[in-house]
Amino acid sequence: MKQFRDRALQDLKVKAEYEALSSAFEMKRQMISLRRKAGLTQEQMADLLGTKKSNISRLERVDSDISPRLATVEEYARLLGYSIKVEFEPGSKAG
Repeated sequence: MKQFRDRALQDLKVKAEYEALSSAFEMKRQMISLRRKAGLTQEQMADLLGTKKSNISRLERVDSDISPRLATVEEYARLLGYSIKVEFEPGSKAG
């Protein structure tokens, strides 16, 4: 799998998309990890947030085409005893 990824990332379009998704993927991986560490199922997390399990599933899916509101992610973190930190890092210019 690593060889496939390395070959795919040689394509500049693939690499740009991979890098664009990496932040979202890492955030969602951390969200899942923190929820599981707290011993909560998606259904229990949904109850805490006052929503449906399907919304938590969509929130945690990296391939979801719906982007969560920052307030939702903050509340998710707060319920698990965490806060979030948003940082801007220099990157390549779009265009």
